[in-house]
Amino acid sequence: MAERLDQPRETRRVLLPRPRVDADRQGQWSESIARFLGTPRFIIWLTLFCIVWIAWNTFSPVARFDKASNGFTALTLMLSLQASYAAPLILLAQNRQTDRDRVQAEQDRQRAERNLADTEFLAREMAALRIALSEVATRDFVRSELRNLLEELAEEREAEREEREREEREREEREREGREREGRDRDGDATA
Repeated sequence: MAERLDQPRETRRVLLPRPRVDADRQGQWSESIARFLGTPRFIIWLTLFCIVWIAWNTFSPVARFDKASNGFTALTLMLSLQASYAAPLILLAQNRQTDRDRVQAEQDRQRAERNLADTEFLAREMAALRIALSEVATRDFVRSELRNLLEELAEEREAEREEREREEREREEREREGREREGRDRDGDATA
């Protein structure tokens, strides 16, 4: 059958189905084993196991299953098997930790970017406030301006008062002159 690009490939039949592995569960399992392998408890138990194994196969009169003359071949095989499984499990745990560290680093980077943006915003706001405050009138400036205004008002009042007094004097003088003229006119009419 000619392969067609517009159709998916036919699935191959296999004798044994592929095992489905939950990567998260397997990762947790490998981490728990790797965590146990790195504890003093594991080292103590492994040491005790090896001591009992060697003592049994060295000093036991009967039922020796791993002779010392053969170099404890079964013990060596078991420890090699344990090491061959421990190394990949530890690597799996390290890979998961690396992934977690990568996610944490990304979150830290995003948090640092937000903090930087917030800091820059606050710096701009503080600069704007400083500029605004430099334009705000200070107490001494306001006092001096008020003093100047009060002096101007006092001068204007004094000028107005002097103007009123001058106008009043002029009015009184005109009235007096008018009365004097009327008196002279009356006197002139009476003599005529």
